[in-house]
Amino acid sequence: MNQYRLKTARLLIAGLFISLGVQAQKIEIGGGLGGMLYKGDVSPALNPRFYRPAASLFFRYNATRSFSIRGTGSLGGLRGEDNASRDPFLQARNYSFRTNLSAVEIDFEYNFLNYKPLPKAKNWTPYVFGGIGLSRFTNAVIKVGGVVTYPVGVGIKYEIKRPWSVGVEFGTRFMRNDYLDGLGDATFGNALTKVAQGNPALKDSYTYTAFTLSYTFYKIVCP
Repeated sequence: MNQYRLKTARLLIAGLFISLGVQAQKIEIGGGLGGMLYKGDVSPALNPRFYRPAASLFFRYNATRSFSIRGTGSLGGLRGEDNASRDPFLQARNYSFRTNLSAVEIDFEYNFLNYKPLPKAKNWTPYVFGGIGLSRFTNAVIKVGGVVTYPVGVGIKYEIKRPWSVGVEFGTRFMRNDYLDGLGDATFGNALTKVAQGNPALKDSYTYTAFTLSYTFYKIVCP
């Protein structure tokens, strides 16, 4: 009887340790280094020559093995030049810009593969994400804050050596705003000629590509 109770107690303690380990691995912090790329009136398609450096910090809460919630803050820059286009109108306009940008966002992630809390597990997974954010940007024409963005993207992460993981991510931030490049409707035409005004039907957006490094807080409990 005593041996049965002892065995039961050991199983309960082991289950408690496993539960604590799973709870501990819900919290993850990290950062990313990469770059931003603009798409809009000046560059209707993504052009790698306009790639500018960017960086980010994030906090991830792994609610389940499949779903995570992530808060991110990022800093970067955007640029574009009409003279890189083959469009005669853009070449005639000959407009260029540089914009400094900062943003915060909340994303919901879905992992296609489960991260297992086992010592020798080879954890990796592709994932998709989407959410909402706010951005603030400044260029030679306008300074704007509190612009709503809609981030969507894909990524892949790999646990190289517990508790460290690396990854790569690509995402686009869509905007209901046409002033990321400094071009807009006639209300801002005092700083530009008529030919330099943008197309209000074409909203601006930007992509952020990054290599990430993160640390998961695994709790080690000794019985």
